Amino acid sequence: MPLTKLNNNASDLVCDVLIVGAGPSGIAAALTLRAAQYDVIVIDKAFFPRDKCCGDGLTTGALRILDELGFDPNSVPNWTACNDVWLRSPSGREMQFSLPTHGQFAAIAPRLELDHALVQLARSQGIRVLEGYEFSSVDDQAADHIDAKINSSNNNSETIRSKFLIASDGMWSPVRKSLGMSTPGYLGEWHAFRQYANNVTGPAKDHLYVWFDKDLLPGYAWSFPLQNGRVNIGFGILRGGKYSVQQMKDLWPNLLDRKHIAKALGPEVVMEDRHTAWPIPARVTTAPLSTGRVLFIGDAACVTDSLTGEGIGQALLSGQLSAQAIIAGIGREASVTRSRYEQLIKQHFFADHRMSMTLGTILKSSLGARAALRIANLTPWTRRNFVRWMFEDEPRAAIFTPSRWHRNFLRRDGAYVTQDQAV
Repeated sequence: MPLTKLNNNASDLVCDVLIVGAGPSGIAAALTLRAAQYDVIVIDKAFFPRDKCCGDGLTTGALRILDELGFDPNSVPNWTACNDVWLRSPSGREMQFSLPTHGQFAAIAPRLELDHALVQLARSQGIRVLEGYEFSSVDDQAADHIDAKINSSNNNSETIRSKFLIASDGMWSPVRKSLGMSTPGYLGEWHAFRQYANNVTGPAKDHLYVWFDKDLLPGYAWSFPLQNGRVNIGFGILRGGKYSVQQMKDLWPNLLDRKHIAKALGPEVVMEDRHTAWPIPARVTTAPLSTGRVLFIGDAACVTDSLTGEGIGQALLSGQLSAQAIIAGIGREASVTRSRYEQLIKQHFFADHRMSMTLGTILKSSLGARAALRIANLTPWTRRNFVRWMFEDEPRAAIFTPSRWHRNFLRRDGAYVTQDQAV
């Protein structure tokens, strides 16, 4: 798509919306805006494909948004749909939960492949994605525009003028920092640790496992199956819990040697490359969401689920909401767009965050976790609906927010319903 130049300077660009960060939240915002005929530029300091430290799991909510955005799972070589979930209580009891099969309710997609495929989808829709460009500073915010300075990997500087800037640039957002809005010393609410493994011959080859080991609570360990006997395996802990972040590396061999985990992986498992770790921001109710002509989304808005540490679905949703707010408020004062965006975030995230915080308190104790899982496994009805709730088939706190009730509550199809499945 041709881009208008600013002041006839070949190095300066003009667009409707500049998005900093080409992860899921940024691309979701870009695709939503482009569908409404907005001119969008997305910049990212990385070159794709690039890896992203993540558990790679996609919830029902994430899958439905990807489906809405026109994303094709076939564009991800190692996309793995999942129908069965195995949970292990702190007591050692294992429980199987089955997701519905009418559409996809859970999937695993390596971020190396998922994010690259999303970028390619954006480009196919006429969105300009500039790789190897890093946000530098906001040079000017006027009544009708914002100017951002960006630097390329070969040290070229350019200025992009846009009506709005969407910051999808992570928990330590350079955009937020440049505006003097950072929180000194912030390290996130959770910390996660993962590694890929291959030659998996145990049941983890095909089954999704979540292990609620007593010493990790309210955290947990996981193994998510991929193609050809590979898995994404890792664990997450609450910052300030029994283990410090510095102890995670030393704890890792111990976790892999635990009988239930070793049995799930099989005796011939081979750990790939190196392990990686990352912080998880989960404080959406207190994080800055907007300022001037800037909206923060994804990890920059700390929207991750505080109960599970899952963030892809939340990132995608926040991207959609930022675009919707801009579309609704374009041509009016920036305060109208900011107000609309913050209203949407509160509507879609705040009650769920508080619910997750409450449940997280219960799961801190072995007794609480055992009781919760026992109730979930009590009847076919509880098993069926617990697993749908766990994978965010409906918002976490939907029962307490009547504005989000609908006639097909917990009865909707999953994403990507095939022609054969369609009624």
